[in-house]
Amino acid sequence: MTDDEMHAPLIGLPGSRARLNTPVLVIDRPALERNIARMAGFSAEHGLKLRPHAKTHKSADIARMQLAAGAVGICCAKLGEAEALADAGVTRGLHITSPVVSAPAIARLAALNARAQDLMLVVDHPDNAAALGVACTQPLRVLIDVDPGIRRTGVASAAAAVALLAAIRAQPMLRYCGVQYYCGMQQHIAGFADRAAAMADRADYLRGVIAALSQADGAPEIVSGGGTGTHRIDATLGLFTELQVGSYVFMDSQYAACDLTEGEPPFETALMVDSRVVSANAQGMATLDAGYKAFATDAEPPRVLTGAPAGSQYFFMGDEHGALLVPDGRVPGLAEVVTLAAPHCDPTVNLYDCYHVVEGDVLRGIWPVTARGRSR
Repeated sequence: MTDDEMHAPLIGLPGSRARLNTPVLVIDRPALERNIARMAGFSAEHGLKLRPHAKTHKSADIARMQLAAGAVGICCAKLGEAEALADAGVTRGLHITSPVVSAPAIARLAALNARAQDLMLVVDHPDNAAALGVACTQPLRVLIDVDPGIRRTGVASAAAAVALLAAIRAQPMLRYCGVQYYCGMQQHIAGFADRAAAMADRADYLRGVIAALSQADGAPEIVSGGGTGTHRIDATLGLFTELQVGSYVFMDSQYAACDLTEGEPPFETALMVDSRVVSANAQGMATLDAGYKAFATDAEPPRVLTGAPAGSQYFFMGDEHGALLVPDGRVPGLAEVVTLAAPHCDPTVNLYDCYHVVEGDVLRGIWPVTARGRSR
């Protein structure tokens, strides 16, 4: 049975959250709405545009909420994500943050460019600029991707950025708009002061690249980047014109472990997985129905939020199961619900077909994970 077949009849019924088949991906809608509003307000207060990243939620419903709150567009990690959002009616201000280089993908990109308003993507190699220029029959906006030191994508020097600028300008169908600079390695530095120092160093490097581009008559109109972990710092650097923040909508455990503001966390946990006890025969331990297939495994194990005594811990027990270790012996009973935080939201979301959107104990809606699996 599909999620709609199982759960749509429960929408709006008191206590319906407790009747969901588990494991199930849950959004606390009021917390989600507050997170979206807080980031929109922060960006506006600091004179920055907001182009939040859909790689986190992969949801047309959430993208529409972000646009309604003032975002100028939506970032997508891959072409497939952008296509999925466009198919769902989200076509304004899409920006693809990874290079699109193969001939089949460039053909798809050209088709998307014909139906998406102000589509934009990154380029980091002159050969890619030439291929894009040949394939596109309508003007295409591009940003020069600048490597902040990760060596994943992006031009590796100011000189390479200037050479790429010339290659872009040699293509009549390409429109140079600026640069992208995403400092991924700095996002999860735990301490605020250490993170700020790391970003100050990276900002100095970007200033050098921008200076070289400006000398070549390529002063960037757009400087796009930043992230949930560094957004408070990014806003003070005097460099960025827009933020590509993503995880703030859900505030997963990796970001919850960081001091984002030198004070109270600015965002709330809005994404979680409800699981159930399926076995309780061992002393001080219960077995839950959520294992490797329910959570990303590239971070710490999921935190226990509710449904078990304080101090309870989760450990993976295989593909389908997890262990709940209870410190005081008060093991939840069979079929009782235990709610766990998402350890890394982006890949956790990609394991599910849909979100179950709740307010308190009431199921309010079922939203598809629009771009699930669209990694090419």
